[in-house]
Amino acid sequence: MTLYGFHASHEQVHPRALLDAVKRAEAAGFEAAMCSDHFAPWSDRQGESGFAWSWLGAALEATNLRFGVVNAPGQRYHPAIIAQAAATLGAMYPGRFWAALGSGEAMNEHITGDAWPRKELRDQRLEESVDVIRALFRGEEVSREGLVTVDRARLWTLPETQPALIGPAVSVATAGRVASWADGLVTINQPHDHLRDMIAAYRDAGGKGTLALQIHLSYARTEDEALAVAHDQWRSNVFAPPLCWDLDTPASFDEASRHVEPDDVRSSVVVSADLGELVDVIGGYADLGFDEVYLHHVGKEQTEFIDVFGEHVLPALRAAGTTATTGGVTA
Repeated sequence: MTLYGFHASHEQVHPRALLDAVKRAEAAGFEAAMCSDHFAPWSDRQGESGFAWSWLGAALEATNLRFGVVNAPGQRYHPAIIAQAAATLGAMYPGRFWAALGSGEAMNEHITGDAWPRKELRDQRLEESVDVIRALFRGEEVSREGLVTVDRARLWTLPETQPALIGPAVSVATAGRVASWADGLVTINQPHDHLRDMIAAYRDAGGKGTLALQIHLSYARTEDEALAVAHDQWRSNVFAPPLCWDLDTPASFDEASRHVEPDDVRSSVVVSADLGELVDVIGGYADLGFDEVYLHHVGKEQTEFIDVFGEHVLPALRAAGTTATTGGVTA
């Protein structure tokens, strides 16, 4: 059966409130969690950006959930530091931590003052970073010269089981590319045909491990309210690459999204006040073959979403999944 998790959005929620939210999500029946790792929010309206790695230690200690983080090693973070951080969490919380490693966005990486490389160089830098992290996980002393430079790095505290390194992708080409190194694939809600093509590209290129999907959604008691929340909080996130990679400040995203209309947000966010419809839509994504689905309510207030989904949506999704896997007989 598909595992259903909670997405913790550091760009939108104060880290103290976000910690309370994941504890509430666990009590409500969410089985896992993942979080973002931003230096800045996508919009001034979102208004937060806590340090994910500090928060992850607290969240892993405060719950029994498995956690993942989406991270970009190579510029803002040296890969040896990410290896050390991930190895420590893996040693403290065996089997409960994974990291999805991507090539990054300028809005987070420009803070170093280094030039923002073109995409093919970012992809190469990511692959070099993954090689460094895996070698450090194996206990090797690592020295490298290239897009990433490492001088005699070694990890002294190692986990018994290495944290999974997951490949994030939104395009078919990237899904095929990350298959060479990833322990699994994670993506976001997109048209079903596109997601099928991504899964095929990943598997055909030898991709192994779990398939995970993050679904951006907006739920409220009325459709108008749900759409208003989505437009307020997520209209800066409707832009396809390369724009979303290359804009470098929340103000730039806010300016770019000035003319985004409320209904335009529906291309990126599942908007509904109908719980039955949400069960059908989420279940339809799961049926594409995703082992894990992480639900991100794009509003800043998380309590009602957690409670309502815990009481109504998650049980319905699990019942539907059980029915499907038992040939129509509910277990």
